[in-house]
Amino acid sequence: MSTAHSARARARIEVTAAIKDEARRQLAAEGAAKLSLRAVARELGMVSSALYRYFPSRDDLLTALIIDAYDSVGEAAETALGAAGDADPVERWTVVCEAVRTWALAHPHEYALIYGTPIPGYVAPETTVPAAARVALVLIGIVRDARMGPGLDLPPLPADLEAEAERMAADFASDLPPAVAPALVAAWAQLFGLIGFELFGQFHRVVEEREAFFRNAARHLAHGVGLS
Repeated sequence: MSTAHSARARARIEVTAAIKDEARRQLAAEGAAKLSLRAVARELGMVSSALYRYFPSRDDLLTALIIDAYDSVGEAAETALGAAGDADPVERWTVVCEAVRTWALAHPHEYALIYGTPIPGYVAPETTVPAAARVALVLIGIVRDARMGPGLDLPPLPADLEAEAERMAADFASDLPPAVAPALVAAWAQLFGLIGFELFGQFHRVVEEREAFFRNAARHLAHGVGLS
């Protein structure tokens, strides 16, 4: 690779990072719905036409920010799992959930971007799916390891949910018993509901010892998916 080509590539990386950083500042100040490429360009001292060479539309910039946020929280979950080592399945699950909460509290606006109110007029493309799945894959992996080791302790599956459970399992956990699938989806929804309630103020004057409360709730979620 020529020196000139390398310099151009480095410059593009640096400008792309600067655009994203300014966009994140706008998210914090105005919210995702008001994100404006023109405003980003103005703050960076760029003409709009130059910025469009990096992100052709607002939706392209939003997609890049969404993927970055999903990758960031996914990396936090994966790192926590690695640090948990050979801990029992419930502890590994709980540590991962706590890492997701810690990330959310440190990145509230990015959390809101990916798990908050949908952005009017924006539809996330398929390119966001691999990054969005990272946390879920970590949690499913813990359940999969438990099944191969100490086993799972799931409640009976109601008859009226059997077909849906089989469909879910085929979609994302085909090697696990069908009863695991709806339990995982429920735990997923409850995990981010707990975090969202704390982050957006619904626990004000309700929950004071929030770390202990969350850890206890995460352990209950672990038992709900069959970990013991």
